[in-house]
Amino acid sequence: MNSGQGTLDGWNALKKSPVLRVSELSAIIKTLFTDERLQDVLVEGEVTNYKHHSRGNRYFSLSEEAGKDSAVIKCMMWSSDAGKLPFVPEDGMRVIAGGRIDFYPQGGTCQLYVKSMKRSGAGEKYLQVERWKQELSQEGCFDPEQKQLLPLYPSVIGVVTSGTGAVLQDIRNVISRRYPLRIILSPTAVQGDGAHLEIAAAIRKIDGKADVIIVARGGGSFEDLFPFNHPDVVRAIASCSTPVISAVGHEVDTTLADYAADARAPTPSAAAEMAVPDRNALLTALRDYRCAMGEALGNQLDRAFDELTRLRERVHPKKLGYRIIERRQNIDDMADRVLVATRGKISGSRLRLNEVRATIEGKNPLGILNRGYCVVEKTGKVVRSARSLTPGDDLVLRLADGKSGVLVREVSHDKEI
Repeated sequence: MNSGQGTLDGWNALKKSPVLRVSELSAIIKTLFTDERLQDVLVEGEVTNYKHHSRGNRYFSLSEEAGKDSAVIKCMMWSSDAGKLPFVPEDGMRVIAGGRIDFYPQGGTCQLYVKSMKRSGAGEKYLQVERWKQELSQEGCFDPEQKQLLPLYPSVIGVVTSGTGAVLQDIRNVISRRYPLRIILSPTAVQGDGAHLEIAAAIRKIDGKADVIIVARGGGSFEDLFPFNHPDVVRAIASCSTPVISAVGHEVDTTLADYAADARAPTPSAAAEMAVPDRNALLTALRDYRCAMGEALGNQLDRAFDELTRLRERVHPKKLGYRIIERRQNIDDMADRVLVATRGKISGSRLRLNEVRATIEGKNPLGILNRGYCVVEKTGKVVRSARSLTPGDDLVLRLADGKSGVLVREVSHDKEI
């Protein structure tokens, strides 16, 4: 039987079954969950993707690592039940949840409606991530001093993500709108077994070929993002010579890749905005600079023109002539003042000179002799008292115009006063 005949027979057989509406199929599925064994179950697993709704309801998943296969079930807890919990659940916590399994037609999913919950320890995956975190921290993969600055004006952007997802298109849209440039894709799987090997290889492959590398993927569960916690990916980012922006998951999601990257963005679109400048903002800034420079240049030209005008007024022939005449008058006044001061100083000096001369002349012995006095000397010494003379002494009389020798014949003494 050929494949066409087989398809036709299958379709003929299908036509014998009634055609169901989606709501009817959902109702049938929902009846399958009326099994009593599903109405009161205890499930142990690791809390992931925990969200506390503004109305008080709690939404999360319970996951379990089972060899190569992993299992996840969605959970929901009403605010009335959540308010009775003695602790606050968080990602990575291992719990035992009690409740019922039901089908949610609007979402097309089955989930566990949790009534009660108790802690049973930390989840295996959570503990694994914590062990990796400590190990990689000791290696220096998260060292802040090793972080590189993002270039202000890159020429090429490298993107490590899935080649078929919406993440790449979101990044392209943002960059083409903000600052068009060349984008290089290094495609890789972003979830599943072995994804960490592809991601690490894709990072190493594009290193050095771009100015900035964006490692990105869209939102997902803790399990979906788990490859970005793997040491292979973290080491590839930490050893990358090109600055790396991590944009894995949503804003509330954090992976070890975020700690190793040079910068972290809450979303892939935000990473694209972080990687390139805003062309419109740059153009606006350039226009502002141009206006500011034009205004500054205009002000400087105005000041220069005013200064030139004042200089022209100062060097105008008529004003310059007035200034020359004024300066000449000032020079004449200064010359007169100098002459008067000099004459006064000369007159004062002459008076002082005459006084000194009179004083000197008054003390000059020759002047005294000219008035009829003489100096008596005995053996070359001036005789100052008659008591030093005796009859027969030879004396010398020094007169104004000469000297004469005399002989003492008689000495008389005046009475002492």
